[in-house]
Amino acid sequence: MQRSLLLAKIHSCTITASNLNYMGSISIDKALLDAAGILPYEQVQVVNIANGERFITYAIAAPAHSGAIELNGAAARLGMQGDRIIIMTYGQFTPEELKNYNPKVVMVDERNRLLEVRRYDELPSRFDAKTF
Repeated sequence: MQRSLLLAKIHSCTITASNLNYMGSISIDKALLDAAGILPYEQVQVVNIANGERFITYAIAAPAHSGAIELNGAAARLGMQGDRIIIMTYGQFTPEELKNYNPKVVMVDERNRLLEVRRYDELPSRFDAKTF
């Protein structure tokens, strides 16, 4: 049996633009995609901290180190510039793979610049890995 668990997330990044007339998805700074291990066109779940919206779409690579986090197409109606969001991917794991499993957490600053990549077991105690 395989189980679905969090693979990686880009934590508390800021929407830099919304483009209703662009063909769907979310554009994400390629440096952040690489740090999280998210591939272009990979399915992502987006949670808007500002308004509680949750949606699933796919990632598109924006220029590396641009800080771009842009909602496109219908997703543009679910957040606005300045909203903080969390972008997550999930993976399918066998019981054997779960023995050494630990999701990546990409931490960014207020301009979506990469600060660090952590694992849940490296987070401060308020993010106790056993809680997840």
